[in-house]
Amino acid sequence: MEITLNGNTMTIEEIMRIGSEGVKIRLSDDSIDRMRGSRDHVERILETGTTVYGINTGFGSLSNVTIQPPELKQLQRNLVLSHACGIGPSMSPESVMRMMAIRANSLAKGASGIRVEVVQTLLDLINHGHAPVVPSIGSLGASGDLAPLAHMAMSLIGEGRFQSRIGGQWADSETEAVFSDIGREPVVLEAKEGLSLINGTSQMCSYLAEASSLATKLCDAADAACAMSVEAIAGSHTPFDPRIHEIRHQVGQGRSASRIMGHLKSSEIKESHADCERVQDAYSFRCAPQVHGAVLDVLDHVTNVVISDANSATDNPLIVPDGEGGYDVLSGGNFHGEPLALSADSLASALHELCSISERRSNQVLTPHWSGLPPFLARNGGLESGLMILQYVSASAIARIRLLASPAALTNIPVSAEKEDHVSMGSTASERLIEICNLAACVLANEMIIASAALDLREEKPGVGVVRLHGWVRAVSEPIVCDRSLSDDTMALADKILKEGV
Repeated sequence: MEITLNGNTMTIEEIMRIGSEGVKIRLSDDSIDRMRGSRDHVERILETGTTVYGINTGFGSLSNVTIQPPELKQLQRNLVLSHACGIGPSMSPESVMRMMAIRANSLAKGASGIRVEVVQTLLDLINHGHAPVVPSIGSLGASGDLAPLAHMAMSLIGEGRFQSRIGGQWADSETEAVFSDIGREPVVLEAKEGLSLINGTSQMCSYLAEASSLATKLCDAADAACAMSVEAIAGSHTPFDPRIHEIRHQVGQGRSASRIMGHLKSSEIKESHADCERVQDAYSFRCAPQVHGAVLDVLDHVTNVVISDANSATDNPLIVPDGEGGYDVLSGGNFHGEPLALSADSLASALHELCSISERRSNQVLTPHWSGLPPFLARNGGLESGLMILQYVSASAIARIRLLASPAALTNIPVSAEKEDHVSMGSTASERLIEICNLAACVLANEMIIASAALDLREEKPGVGVVRLHGWVRAVSEPIVCDRSLSDDTMALADKILKEGV
């Protein structure tokens, strides 16, 4: 498929396709025209000798130092190399490519004064399957993701390292071979261009887009797991009655209840327990739509923030039309990642709650008092432990999630001689979400494995949606007829949740 960048219409779905084989990216004609217009204004500034921040000055607390024309190319090169000092594990090649594409889309708005051929080189690298090697740690989420984007830019000028997709696998490749493959020479940066490449929110936006996509699958899986657990304990369907949720005006709550009820239709288990003495189920069942729905509402907000930033110009200064046929150069702070940082912190807390309530349902299914089934679903209790320790593992994962969910935006460390005195830590906030999503998938997978084992012990058929979900689980996790290791089952199902969705 082909994705056209115009700085305005990039979607989460497009971002997540970037890095896949067969996906090509191009610039729209109108974005090329806008980029050329703002670049022409940069050239006019250089011709007149006017001193303008970011074009012919130093940066940060050195912005009062004027740079002479013969040194402007060296200034941009120095900027990139000096800022490329990231540490830690490398970003995945797919995440790097998404970061590159988001940066290109931001530049395509035409407010950054960068040449079209520089952005086209970025896209050529993506389209030919070449990802710069970018250390994941180094951004403060204000002044943009400086260190990570500097490593991206360093590769663009021929100084960095690459991984290339060869036969469906990623492997190290020589810079000379990469540029030969795309039919270009490494970029020689002109005035403003190094700053345009590294001054933006593209790393945190890439991470948060990925987390948003994964969290969407997790929310679907949580509703599915809840429906399975409801049937596993022969629980009440009444809490999911739409009339309850129409009376409370919470959008996500209604969506969650509708999805759960959809899985429960035509349940023989419900009919067989019509005269059950149990009046109400525990909150982890009865209040699932209220909790899951609140997570959905947070996720909707996060997704909107990601899309807004992916389609924004986030560098500084910006070169914008003055309404009279010319341009103004405006210094501001669009590089500040606070919207993404706060959204990422909110999503981290929301995913913790999604897992917390899931683990409580798992506990109920394993407890005879609630399920009416053998303790821990062991077929030969005492001799066998059954699924006892799956709950332990979920509890351990939740402890890790709780640690990771500590708000990153609460950390502020002033830098650049205190000129950059408030930072967002948005990249840190967004990056840890990927680990949280992986752990959350394991917690939900454990609930589904436990519920499936319980359903195997019941004679009546569950709702039609739960029947399908039970088969979906059994495709990767065989029935548990005696004690065996379940690590592979959990990991395989978690992977299925995140890659396929329920």
